[in-house]
Amino acid sequence: MFTRAGYAPFASAVTRLPSLLASVGPARRTLSSPSINALFNPTDEHLAMRATLRTFVEREVEPQAAHYNKTETFNRDLFRKLGTVDQDHGLGVLGLTVPEEYGGLGLDATAVALTHEELSYSDPAFCLAYLAHALLLANNLAVNGSEAQKSRWLPDICAGTVVGGMCMSEPNAGTDVLGMKTNATAIEGGGGWKLNGTKMWITNGTLDGRTTGDIFLVYARTGPAKTDLTQFVVEKNMPGFSLGQKIVDKLGMRASMTAELVFEDVILSHDHVVGEVNEATLCMMRNLEIERIGLAAMALGIARRSIDEMKRYALERQAFGARNLFEFGQIQRLIAESYAEYMAGRCYVYGVANSLDLNKAGNGLDADGTKLYCAKMSKEVADRAIQVMGGYGYVGEYKVERLWRDAKLLEIGGGTNESHHKNMARDLRKRGIAPLD
Repeated sequence: MFTRAGYAPFASAVTRLPSLLASVGPARRTLSSPSINALFNPTDEHLAMRATLRTFVEREVEPQAAHYNKTETFNRDLFRKLGTVDQDHGLGVLGLTVPEEYGGLGLDATAVALTHEELSYSDPAFCLAYLAHALLLANNLAVNGSEAQKSRWLPDICAGTVVGGMCMSEPNAGTDVLGMKTNATAIEGGGGWKLNGTKMWITNGTLDGRTTGDIFLVYARTGPAKTDLTQFVVEKNMPGFSLGQKIVDKLGMRASMTAELVFEDVILSHDHVVGEVNEATLCMMRNLEIERIGLAAMALGIARRSIDEMKRYALERQAFGARNLFEFGQIQRLIAESYAEYMAGRCYVYGVANSLDLNKAGNGLDADGTKLYCAKMSKEVADRAIQVMGGYGYVGEYKVERLWRDAKLLEIGGGTNESHHKNMARDLRKRGIAPLD
């Protein structure tokens, strides 16, 4: 975990992270400095955590990113290092928000934001696989599962011995999630549930291209009302659970495995029901808020890397007798606007994350807002980086074309831009004519 010898320079500060947020709420946090950096690292523990992650990303994530994106394969060995299986170098962040008693770190939404920003700086696709596991699966189960369920499944999820995600979207139900057709019917005599249906676009749905991932939270219809949804835990090798197809040749996020999963008369006992029957809609909405903060933070990582790449190129490239490209007004505009928009998005994301309560719903307006703004911003910043670098920006060696392709997914996955428009307009309408704070 963060105290492992491989990251000893930061160990003394980071060892306090698991216990810090168990007792310290947002109102009691002290800023590490009066600068704007205090917004992004509100405590010394957050600052140390960022430094640890940045070192890990530089040493472990950056060298492998191009290969796994090119081959459209998942680096499971590296993923394990995010957990606690690797006792020498394991970071422990697979259970980032999971309470310590179940193998997690028990950290807050700010830790979620900075973790996704740092991982995405080098490999957004790898970070997407992490998000599906740590937020859509682990955090969801930690918040909504019973004590028995958390004790049974979370330790392995946090360790990284199993890798999974969440199953919500279907071939004909994406943004219209309440239109899902996957259903679970109660077996007569109290014998559990029978699950049938197909889920589509599932991150970590396969890890090897041949079989399913290890464990999933599956949303299914269990009653006549539109919101009568229930969550079920489904594990690999259960009879009737199979891989429909691995989704290949994606525009971006190619090192994150995406799949269609099929459920044919999968028999589930009552202890596989997470939360109350027909009450999963609230669980879904609450978990989507922290997912969108994570996705917005991924956009920050993409934008920051794009700015770094275009700055470096502009400083090194000479043209028309000028010392470097920074002397040209057109280039100045592209770089300056990119930085300003990145910083605006960063302030928005961390401003929301610093006050977000992971155990409560009701932050949808700004969770939607951060992702809406940052997704578009990151794609535009990556596009500007390509423009600054010209032909070099168009080829894989210089990374920014991959960042541009990866950024596009953030305008679709985890909520389309259009769904965020609808959600935000609805929430603002409910507030009526009262002035904004």
